[in-house]
Amino acid sequence: MPTTRNPRRGSMQFWPRKRAKRPYARIREYSRDKKECSLLGFAGYKVGMVQLTAMDNRPTSMTKGEEIIIPATIIECPPIRIASIRFYKNTSNGLNVVTEIFVGNEKELEKKIKLSKKSSETKIKEIEGKLNDFNDIRAIVYTKPGMTGIGKKKPEVFETMLSGDNNSKFAYLKERIGKDIAVDNIIKEGQTVDLHAITKGKGIQGPVKRFGVAIRSHKSEKTKRGPGSLSDWCSQGQIMYRVAHAGQMGYHQRTEYNKLVLKIGKDSINTKHGFEHYGMIKNPYIMIIGSVAGSNKRLIRINHPIREKKKLPEGALQVKNILSK
Repeated sequence: MPTTRNPRRGSMQFWPRKRAKRPYARIREYSRDKKECSLLGFAGYKVGMVQLTAMDNRPTSMTKGEEIIIPATIIECPPIRIASIRFYKNTSNGLNVVTEIFVGNEKELEKKIKLSKKSSETKIKEIEGKLNDFNDIRAIVYTKPGMTGIGKKKPEVFETMLSGDNNSKFAYLKERIGKDIAVDNIIKEGQTVDLHAITKGKGIQGPVKRFGVAIRSHKSEKTKRGPGSLSDWCSQGQIMYRVAHAGQMGYHQRTEYNKLVLKIGKDSINTKHGFEHYGMIKNPYIMIIGSVAGSNKRLIRINHPIREKKKLPEGALQVKNILSK
């Protein structure tokens, strides 16, 4: 008889499958391709999915020149502001923060972090002549959820990198202290982006739902909804971590690469009562092809791609109208 092959259940790509530490993503890698100085990431709140029609102008597509129906996700993007400027230096323990200048002074920011009472202007003047002593300069930015309708005032605070050299980075951040940074200053229509998000949490689940193991016969001993074997005969009492067991499912950090930005809009697309489980869109928004990880109202980190698709034609898909909301 031929050998029966039964591949292991569940992907080992992500391990361990435990809950994320916070409801928005931490990013460890940024794009290096962008030449002009700007922030390499933005953030927005997931609204939900829609169906829309678009003109397909891709040169090798079978539906070139025709209207096609596309599923898309809407992300509302209120402006962000700079909370502080961090200066990094290479040490024996790697890249470490040497100093940090707090420049944010909004009342909403105090809900999240403790603000410094000292004036930042004197610190900025002191450090201007020492920029070459640092290996990197990064920005701590914060969101403005109070401008949306999700019923939240406490902002999310996270770090993002910038493109360019230290002098251009510092000049860029210094110019934008206390000013709103809009999404269309960072992201452009027709480009690809990497999306970082925390997936929907599903709580503690068994091995059938969590890993997809087969349900055994009703005549099986001890259990039906469990793995067939925990270990070999010689390893009794020692169970490998690869064995499918019950545990946390969902609420994991995930990254989706090269998602196409269809549109950056400022016009109203609200229905009479707003979007289901979200409400009214009050700020600029972006439309992304396909689905996006996470539940509605969750923060999505939007970054420039680290492995960009170079052959993407400009103006490939032009949005015409929205069919369903």
